[in-house]
Order: sequence, then C-alpha cells, then structure tokens
Amino acid sequence: MAAFTIRTYGDPVLRQRAAEVDDIDGALRQLAEDMIETMYTAAGLAVAAPQVGVEKRLFVYDLNDGAGPHTIVNPVIAELAGEWTFDEGCLSVPGLYFTLQRPRDVLVTGWDIEGNELRIEATELEGRMFQHEIEHLDGHLVLERLTPAQRKAALRILRDRQVTDDRPRKGESLVIDQDGNVVDD
Repeated sequence: MAAFTIRTYGDPVLRQRAAEVDDIDGALRQLAEDMIETMYTAAGLAVAAPQVGVEKRLFVYDLNDGAGPHTIVNPVIAELAGEWTFDEGCLSVPGLYFTLQRPRDVLVTGWDIEGNELRIEATELEGRMFQHEIEHLDGHLVLERLTPAQRKAALRILRDRQVTDDRPRKGESLVIDQDGNVVDD
C-alpha cells in the first residue's frame, strides 16, 4: 500500500481516544508497515495511528540511530521524571514548533509488533517522542500543552492558513516560544 495522508489540525479523528488493540495479526503488521512508509515520506520521527485516520492504539517511530523502525502497540506511560525544555513539532500541525517543557525521563510499557512485551526507559528526545505519540492515542494534540500566548499565536497562524489555503512549504518552519513570539527557524 502507498503511504497514508497525515491528518492535520481540525480533523476530528485526532480528537478521539484510540481503541486498544486486541489482536496483533497480519493486518496490524501491514498497517504498521504502511505507517512506517508514511513516517519516512513525511520526514517525521514518529506517527501514531490516529494521524493516518486509524483509531487503534499503536505508533511507529525511528530515532535515526541505526536501530531501524519500531512499533509499539497499546503503550502506557508507567513513570515520568525530571524536566526538559525543547522545541517540539508535530506532523499534524505542520511547519510549527513549540518551545515546551516536558518530563525528561519516561518508562513506557506495551507490546512490539510480534506480540512481545516491551518495557522501555527513555530520556530526552526519545522520552518526549513517547509522550507526544501516546497523547495522540489519547486524542490530544500538542496545541493543548501550549501556554496561552503560544496557543493564541498558533491558532492565529492555523486560522490564517485555512482562510488562505496556504500550507507550509517543505522545510519551512516557525518556532513559537513560551511567550508566544514567532521566530523563523
């Protein structure tokens, strides 16, 4: 199958909690493969199933560390610790990055695509990515984590894009700091 289209801000599927996966079978493995293709096509770090219109609790990721792509089914955050500030983007809110503080360390449990139980301790970028993708599975977008000033700036940009049908060009990005200031990347 060809890569999926990434669902973006405003699509109702992004606001719904994804259903638990009951069976890891060939259809789920194919879905994961198609999501991985989508992730690479979109030049993203990870993609959650709702971002491709599928209401199932799984996501795929590749940290570009040589370990290749991974799939986590029914992930759960078991522990969070520390804090870390970083500019975070989202394929469903293209071209925008937000200076956000999140826990630095995370323990995630779940299952791999072969049905093996997982327990992953992650920090910084990997930990942030796990939190972000699990939020997608819970029906939340990064926009909900913003300060009021960031949210106001982001929604203004998104509204203007809808009115003008202006999409960011590949590689074009804006960073919105915690005070709501927009900075060209």
